Amino acid sequence: MAIDIDRRRLTCMLGGALLTWPLAAQAEQPALPVVAFLRTGSADANAHYVAAFHKGLSETGYVEDQNVTVEYHWLEGNYDRLPALMADLVRRQVAVIATPGTTQIALAAKAATTNIPIVFSEGEDPVRLGLVASLARPGGNATGINFFTQEVVGKRLRLLHDMVPKAVRVAVLLNPANASSAPTTLQVQETAPTMGLQIQFLNATTPGEIDLAFAALERARPDALFVAPDAFFVSRAQQFAALAARDRIPASYGQREFVAVGGMMSYGTNLADTFRQVGVYTGTVLKGAKPAELPVLQSTKFELAINLQSARALGIDVPPGVLSIADEVIE
Repeated sequence: MAIDIDRRRLTCMLGGALLTWPLAAQAEQPALPVVAFLRTGSADANAHYVAAFHKGLSETGYVEDQNVTVEYHWLEGNYDRLPALMADLVRRQVAVIATPGTTQIALAAKAATTNIPIVFSEGEDPVRLGLVASLARPGGNATGINFFTQEVVGKRLRLLHDMVPKAVRVAVLLNPANASSAPTTLQVQETAPTMGLQIQFLNATTPGEIDLAFAALERARPDALFVAPDAFFVSRAQQFAALAARDRIPASYGQREFVAVGGMMSYGTNLADTFRQVGVYTGTVLKGAKPAELPVLQSTKFELAINLQSARALGIDVPPGVLSIADEVIE
């Protein structure tokens, strides 16, 4: 009888151990590293960029919700949220802060922490901005991709003039909340006189101010519109395309996203590829690489996109020379 009791006790003990072992093993699994992904605009407007970021992560072996957690923070132009958001990320010590395509967010992250790795994509010179010590050896907690927004401003203005050769009065719409607005203004002021262009500058920081800017354009009636590069403006691409079509004003943009929704033309970096590169560098940092030793990459993919239907609706025959160098033509 004593033997049977001991056997029953042993069976119960083993059964209990088998039941609790999977739970204990599950509880002991380490938490996934957290990547904070910060971007202006909305989730819907950035879906293709997020997909490109995921592609870059996957190239380094990281898949969201499998071996990494990605937190998405969409500012939608509300940069006043940055101090509290950055304080929270620093308090929780996230693994990486990814700030693709928005200067203000990258600068806020750099000001908030010297320890958490930051991966940016930046149109301006990151050395001049103070994000890195040098392109070859960043030397701090930040690195990323430089995609030459300012360097292409002059070429964009020339391409717009090639598209609309009779244009003399050109309006330039800027977002003054963007740190790149000042160098963009300088580039335009340096380039415009070489083509005999007269420039009118307008500002907008909200959807309502974009409407007001187009109301001012309707009164001034410039020959063409040059929209400065800005992440918030990209998130309002449909609004820009609709207003430009309504007012029948030829417009040039910095990203093909505008052309895809009806804008006339764009020239600039392939932004989706820079998001992929941010994903690659984020994964590289997660594997243990130090941002201080990862050189800032130089984006080399530029594209000219033309929407023929929009151009024809404006009564513009696209010059053969411009058409021949287009990377994408939307019929």
